[in-house]
Amino acid sequence: MAITTAASSLGTSAFSNSDPVELRPNWNQEDAKVAIRAVYRQVFGNDHIMSSERITSAESLLCDRAITVRDFVRAVAKSETYKKKFLYPNYHPRTIELNFKHLLGRAPYDESEIIEHLDRYQAEGFEADIDSYIDSTEYVQSFGDFIVPYYRGFDTQTGQKTVGFTRMFQLYKGYANCDRAQGDGGRPHLTYELARNTATPIQGASLTGTTSADRGDVYRIRVSKAAAAFTPQIRLSMDEYVVAYDQLSSTLQTLNKRGYRVMSLTRA
Repeated sequence: MAITTAASSLGTSAFSNSDPVELRPNWNQEDAKVAIRAVYRQVFGNDHIMSSERITSAESLLCDRAITVRDFVRAVAKSETYKKKFLYPNYHPRTIELNFKHLLGRAPYDESEIIEHLDRYQAEGFEADIDSYIDSTEYVQSFGDFIVPYYRGFDTQTGQKTVGFTRMFQLYKGYANCDRAQGDGGRPHLTYELARNTATPIQGASLTGTTSADRGDVYRIRVSKAAAAFTPQIRLSMDEYVVAYDQLSSTLQTLNKRGYRVMSLTRA
């Protein structure tokens, strides 16, 4: 059941009003083609796929019943095309956000999930990290071997956290939008929310496929400077910075490196 009855105004009706794509018993070649198109749309974040970018060997295996839909999803997510679109051009936390969206159909719930996948990527590599999504209990229970992953973040389901619904809207920009056309310079969208364990209110205007109202906002950061080592703190030194949303993540990182402590972060 959809969480919201305002699906059309929020831009989720394309998902609320359609059934997941599944290869059921006795499926035919046309069914396989439908599933292949759905996998490309989901895993490549609704980006246009050229003929040269298709994973034709895996397509053939699926059509020949040699692999499952889950195997095909795995092949697409591990492909060089996927890496070129979502790994190489992005900061890695952004890649992880998109992996959650593309493979599990939801947004990360908390910062620990980002850290877990960062650690696995650094210790075991990209392909092992992709396997961890597709071989997870969550994936198997949600999609099994023959359902194409879809955006579960817009539905109420057992095991889903409510905060995932609001955070999904930070990753989703409308049915006609693609994940490579959001103009973020490869920066993650959820840095602030995950670090502060907060959720941004949903605004229907942010789901038109263009820059959202939230990302046009500016934020006021109040910080204090720690005293130098072995130096007594005579008084608390406070500074304020006003930055646009797009610069928020990089500004917070810079302030942290300089030894500042963030006292508050509010919309200006």
